[in-house]
Amino acid sequence: MVILNKINPEILKFIYDHNGIITTQQVTDLGFTRQLLMKYIQAGLLERVRQGVYTLPDHIHDDMYTMCMRSDHIVFSHESALYLNGLSDRTPFIHTITMPSNKSVPGSIKNECTCFYVRPDLHPIGVIEKRTVFGNPVRCYDAERTVCDFLRSRERCDEETFVSSIKNYAAFKNKNLNRLATYASAFKVEEDVRRYMEVLL
Repeated sequence: MVILNKINPEILKFIYDHNGIITTQQVTDLGFTRQLLMKYIQAGLLERVRQGVYTLPDHIHDDMYTMCMRSDHIVFSHESALYLNGLSDRTPFIHTITMPSNKSVPGSIKNECTCFYVRPDLHPIGVIEKRTVFGNPVRCYDAERTVCDFLRSRERCDEETFVSSIKNYAAFKNKNLNRLATYASAFKVEEDVRRYMEVLL
């Protein structure tokens, strides 16, 4: 078993206060060196879970949470947003994110996700905070934005997932049709929304 008291108490407290995770930047912000961080890793006191992100040994890696940490512009969308909003009980094999078109996906997670790009002014619409199965907060789109995203990008989505996303939203007890109409106008999918909702509601 790793002896945790070998880690500097200030660093250890920070890790416990931040969901068992610390980043290289946070270590240096606390006034410690990268070399000290490397010593902890070499000694097995910390483990690298992705570039610049470290956790205590035996701590369960919350990949959605640490992925979100890589950029403030990452928002979980499509299949991942369905899951976080309770519109699907199927955990995505590959997470889907949306980024503003004037930003790029961090290289360290490019192979771990599917990315959609939207105009910067459309990117913030419908952003909310949800908790992962591990209880950590992540950014994702709300149910209404997710429906609009599927309608806009139907050709890039699995047909079964597309159909179930619309049906599950129609049966969703917390749906907000006024909000859906507002988003549909912004994303120019009013006719599609009207057609599907008239059939399903």
